[in-house]
Amino acid sequence: MTVQDTKLATRVDRDLLRAGIRQGNIPTLLAVLHQMTGEERWLNPPYAPGRSRGLDDNDDGGLPEDIQTEIRDAAETAIFDWLDGKPLAVPAPSHETLARILSVSMSEPVPESYGEVIASDLGLTAHRLTPDVAWPEGTRVLVIGAGVSGICAGVNLKRMGVDFEIIEKNEEFGGTWWENRYPGAGVDTPNHIYSFSFAPNDWSRYFALQGELLTYFRSVADRFGLRAATRFRTTVSAARWDAEARKWSVTMTGPQGTTTETCDILMSAVGVLNTPQIPDIPGADSFPGTAVHTAQWPEDLDVTGKRVALVGNGASGMQVAPAIADKVESLTIFARSKQWAAPFPQFRKKVPDPVRYLLMTIPLYQQWYRIRQFWTFNDRIHDSLQKDPDWPEPEKALNATNDRHRRIFTEYVKAELGDRQDLLDQVLPDFPPYGKRILLDNGWYRTVTRPNVELVPERLGRIEGSTLVAGNGARFEADVLVYATGFKAAEMQSSYDIVGRDRVHLRDVWETDNPSAYIGSAVPGFPNFFTILGPNVGLGHGGSMIKAIELQTSFILSIIGRMYERGATTVEVRPEAYEDYNARIDEAHNKMVWTHEGTENWYRNSRGRVVAISPWRNDYFWSLTRDADPRAFVFGT
Repeated sequence: MTVQDTKLATRVDRDLLRAGIRQGNIPTLLAVLHQMTGEERWLNPPYAPGRSRGLDDNDDGGLPEDIQTEIRDAAETAIFDWLDGKPLAVPAPSHETLARILSVSMSEPVPESYGEVIASDLGLTAHRLTPDVAWPEGTRVLVIGAGVSGICAGVNLKRMGVDFEIIEKNEEFGGTWWENRYPGAGVDTPNHIYSFSFAPNDWSRYFALQGELLTYFRSVADRFGLRAATRFRTTVSAARWDAEARKWSVTMTGPQGTTTETCDILMSAVGVLNTPQIPDIPGADSFPGTAVHTAQWPEDLDVTGKRVALVGNGASGMQVAPAIADKVESLTIFARSKQWAAPFPQFRKKVPDPVRYLLMTIPLYQQWYRIRQFWTFNDRIHDSLQKDPDWPEPEKALNATNDRHRRIFTEYVKAELGDRQDLLDQVLPDFPPYGKRILLDNGWYRTVTRPNVELVPERLGRIEGSTLVAGNGARFEADVLVYATGFKAAEMQSSYDIVGRDRVHLRDVWETDNPSAYIGSAVPGFPNFFTILGPNVGLGHGGSMIKAIELQTSFILSIIGRMYERGATTVEVRPEAYEDYNARIDEAHNKMVWTHEGTENWYRNSRGRVVAISPWRNDYFWSLTRDADPRAFVFGT
């Protein structure tokens, strides 16, 4: 962090900034105070905050009013002094101190290993250890997909001055946020961490809705000049490795017809949630009304006054139902499974204008605010997801902490249902919390108690015209049928045919739904081919997918750098490194909640193997992706 220049200091609206400090997050202000003043007292009683409950930001730190006022007064003085040119008293805290600051800010233990990660988030330590290597002139990269992963790859390649092109099937940037436009669509991760580290944003809400998210990703792409390097409305059908030329041949179809392009490096950034999963229901073709998947919601679909049937109650179902319930004549929800949903105190909550100004004006405040959220929504619960083999009631919980979560969530559900306790058995899961991705309650439980809403704890068995027949034979009428049934998450990279060395197809190697990769990035037999947000990279225990994408993109660039520093032209992971890594992935997952007996989730494939998400704590993944170990790869010239 450098001292602000005098021009910025004079531009600052100090009254608005002062108001932001008065409304700002106390635990974050304490971290800022320590660095700005160097005073140890801000990390000790009576200033150390209490622990928050749940997922709220703990804005007041649980401290008495007079202590809060003292902290805010001191923060105002320190921040204004810094704006006027006073340097930080502790510009580069030790890793041990950084972990301690976060521990005090969160009022709970934080592993010392987190110190280096925090240093990286503060810009004090580089994440990537690989030395910068000039890529050979003329190197060409194709990136398939212009969603979050493709934008991240494009920004990095643009900075490096590499010749690249992004191929995108849609007409715009945004990926999942371009496609998913259903009512209530939004992020279930705080958007201050659901954003690129290199592109802070002035968010209007703590949890943004689809429109604001799409605007952000489009603006990032434009800010970094990616539009001129992107080919839209172009679908890739195949990519084949040419061993003699040591290049990939990529066949694509767009407005100008079908062409084949070649590249030295192929990055697949098609993501995980891009192929809708639509159940095969007998008689579906007979439905006379509008039938849509949430990822294909038409802009002109108006459900006002309609009889709507919703199939599924996962993340999209839980968002769309509360968003339309007060508009429709009736809403029938087919929910054969149950979901755990946590209290969501910041649902639809706007960020006050003064706090927005504080976040965008004082980088150190925003950095520590993000660091706290990374911990809250990432690794805070990681230990509670591990199976305790001695826990006496494994059908209810994994361990003591997980059981406490179950009891807290259960009481919350009961309170939300109010006088409709008759619905409790239909909504309360019979598996441990986090056995599926934990959802955030945006009014779901209250929605199912509405008089025009009927929850059917059955699958949709068949369709007879406008009549929907449940698995138990119950019959319901509908004008609109909405499939909130998720995606084919296990069938990664299935949108186009990828053929590697010896004409081996990736779909055959992965047996359609059994994908694996070395650190989510590389597969033996597929030289110079890399997957961004590939197998076992997603986060099942919450947190920011974007940070994982940034780390993995950095790792992929490390692999390529290791290739070019050797004067090689090809690189692929060694089979033994690939197999060892994935054996460790499986071993770790077998000790965690997602493989709990009796639990089904979209993270697992047809064999029960977890393929979509990582078992690692985020500081470990951060370490894994810092450098590419040359011993894990074969380099060819």
